[in-house]
Amino acid sequence: MSTAELHRQITADEIAHTFEEEGTPKVDLGQYAFEDWVALAIFWVMALSVFLQFFTRYVLNDSYAWTEEIATYCLIGVVFIGSSMCVRLSRHIQVDLIYRYLPHLVARALSTVIDVIRIVFFAYAVRLVWIYIKVIGDEPMTTINFPKNYVYYAALLGFVLMLGRSIQVAVENWRRGYSILERPGAFDGTEG
Repeated sequence: MSTAELHRQITADEIAHTFEEEGTPKVDLGQYAFEDWVALAIFWVMALSVFLQFFTRYVLNDSYAWTEEIATYCLIGVVFIGSSMCVRLSRHIQVDLIYRYLPHLVARALSTVIDVIRIVFFAYAVRLVWIYIKVIGDEPMTTINFPKNYVYYAALLGFVLMLGRSIQVAVENWRRGYSILERPGAFDGTEG
């Protein structure tokens, strides 16, 4: 038996009919949460700032210095607010190999401990960022006369959202009886 692939010629009419058969796909925006939309908005501000930087530097040969700073601060907002989306979806990096070899009760207890550690970490980070804002929040930006505390408030919002989402994930894990660490296949659709 040959391993070569066999392809038959398709007419233009057959290709056109495949588009008719599929129909209009349903758009479901319900899977996105508040932090997704905020991160998307900040991302587009960053993208426009980078484009303006590129345009003024290479087309006009006279770049605006403030666009680089705005893009940097927008990236900070995208990272911290977007991280709460990763917490909500349990998409941060994790090692789940050890859970395959642990007894169910031990794996369940370890997963619960990790949920608690994550909640405590984010609560502590919220406190640290709040203290940081109090100490140097009124400092102005370098190129424009605008306070940096808005950038720090975006990081604070990100940590508050991560804290809330980690509590939500821990409660869901507790109600469900397992987490993504214990049964990753139940979350990615590979478990039957």
